[in-house]
Amino acid sequence: MSNRVSESVPERTFQYQDSLPPLPVPSLQSSLSKYLDAVHPFASEKEFAATVNIVKKFQDGIGKELHQKLLQRAKNRRNWLEEWWLDAAYLEVRIPSQLNVNFGGPAPYLEHFWPPEEGTCLQRASITTWYSLQYWNLIHTEQLAPQKSGKTPFDMDQFRMLFNTCKVPGVKKDAIHNYFKTESEGPCPSHLVVMCRGRIFTFDAIHDGQILTPPELLRQLSYVKERCDREPEGDGVPALTSDERTRWAKAREHLISIDPHNESILETIQSSLFVISLDESKPFSTPENYTNMTAEALAGNPIIRWGDKSYNSIVFSDGTFGSTCDHAPYDAMVLVSMCWYLDQEIKAAEGKWRGSDRVRLMPLPEELLFTLDEKVRSDISHAKQQYLESTKDIQIVCYAFTAFGKSAIRHKKLHPDTFVQLAMQLAYYRLHKKLGSCYETATTRKFFHGRTETMRPCTQEAVNWCKAMMDPTCSVIDKRKAMLLAFDKHNKLMSEAQNGNGFDRHLLGLYLIAKEEGLQVPELFTDPLYSRSGGGGNFVLSSSLVGYTTVLGVVAPMVHHGYGFFYRIRDDRIVTSISAWKSCHETDAPSLFNNFSSSLHEMLHLATVSQL
Repeated sequence: MSNRVSESVPERTFQYQDSLPPLPVPSLQSSLSKYLDAVHPFASEKEFAATVNIVKKFQDGIGKELHQKLLQRAKNRRNWLEEWWLDAAYLEVRIPSQLNVNFGGPAPYLEHFWPPEEGTCLQRASITTWYSLQYWNLIHTEQLAPQKSGKTPFDMDQFRMLFNTCKVPGVKKDAIHNYFKTESEGPCPSHLVVMCRGRIFTFDAIHDGQILTPPELLRQLSYVKERCDREPEGDGVPALTSDERTRWAKAREHLISIDPHNESILETIQSSLFVISLDESKPFSTPENYTNMTAEALAGNPIIRWGDKSYNSIVFSDGTFGSTCDHAPYDAMVLVSMCWYLDQEIKAAEGKWRGSDRVRLMPLPEELLFTLDEKVRSDISHAKQQYLESTKDIQIVCYAFTAFGKSAIRHKKLHPDTFVQLAMQLAYYRLHKKLGSCYETATTRKFFHGRTETMRPCTQEAVNWCKAMMDPTCSVIDKRKAMLLAFDKHNKLMSEAQNGNGFDRHLLGLYLIAKEEGLQVPELFTDPLYSRSGGGGNFVLSSSLVGYTTVLGVVAPMVHHGYGFFYRIRDDRIVTSISAWKSCHETDAPSLFNNFSSSLHEMLHLATVSQL
């Protein structure tokens, strides 16, 4: 038995934080040449020549100075981008974030033990809540294993933002309030907030040092639900979080000025572990079609979710689940990690609680009642109105492609993610008879506090292949050759981006330094080709691989004439969620999905053709 003693000590969640490498700054020359390569497909020869000129002028002139200043900044920081990215991508953005920035998605439990079923929602919610609390405890006690890519540890800092975190609106810029502490750092708030029919309740998830069991959680949730069912609807203050950011900031200031108690309620919501939203809707879904749940998660009832909270767990009344999360403090992979944990645990337990049914004596949930005046009431109704108008405009589909998945693609020795990316581009090209600028998320978590880099999949090689696919005179062998070249280029760019050698964040850094120094915006950024190729947040196809698990979500498109395209890849299927704006008559999410399905079939066929 002595070998048991020498077993390695389990790794602590944050143990590698101090040894992660700083985020690198690529060389100016390499970033600019990658930029030219990326914009080439979107330009005529004449336009491209003009852009080459602009880039050369930038490289020899102002760009050189800005790059030196960026290197100086990087000397004193382990991550030169972190603060800037948070501000520019999230906190300074003024459009309503609940629909435009948040990510929402369906839970996959209906694929095994929890199909939609009336009368089960609270029982099931007590179990999902219990597992979520277990996950919080794993992070709180630093027992969650640090994630790695092979042997390289990933930054885990974002996991501190999943619980006890909230965005707070500001007139010019929002802020993130994070109340989370690990056990060794000190006390961490342990209360939950429940929202139901426009009312807000809170209770502690820990009693006498023990996390409440599912039967205890059930009692607390039932108390809230029963009261809300028999009493009038509440004031719906949470709807304020769905408004334009500056309006919400001013409404919040006014709310606090009415009564100091209002501020302490806001503080209770902000510091809570997470929000449980008891939703009266029944968004029927199946493993092949998650559309209703996905749409309801992202764009559902605004009076029962706190849009700025880093995690709202949505309980639908047919016993299915979803979530909506503020994107500012962390990227979706953090939530995916937790949801995958929940799914595996619930599946292993067959959706049942097998522990004790004993319910300890403890305080009932307490209602949080704001003091309101006419102005706040009109702010709430304005926020609701604005939100309902915008949500009417979003089109969301979430379908499974079930003909094949990762196994068949791997069998052809191709990368599944690249396979989906190329199929998506071919689908867009088919449907719209033109190129679409594309963004795919690349993770930079191997660096200290790294988040994401842009990978631009619309390469010249991908375009050549799309054209070959549409050309009736092109032979199968040539189509296949073009496809493999597109694969190689995509894989190379993705690997560069993950290693800190992309160019989009570098260019953003140079742009922000010019802005901070009060300099004129360099011509590089005002060149029409910059935005036409997607620069400055203008990507027509905004996409992300959500992973190889059962967890999927959706985000609204980046631009009015664009799509959000998110997908998860399983052994036997590829599940996609696609968003578009209805008021743009060119785009249509179901048509893109249909074209995507045919593209996948054609690509597998091409990959099967043996080389002659």
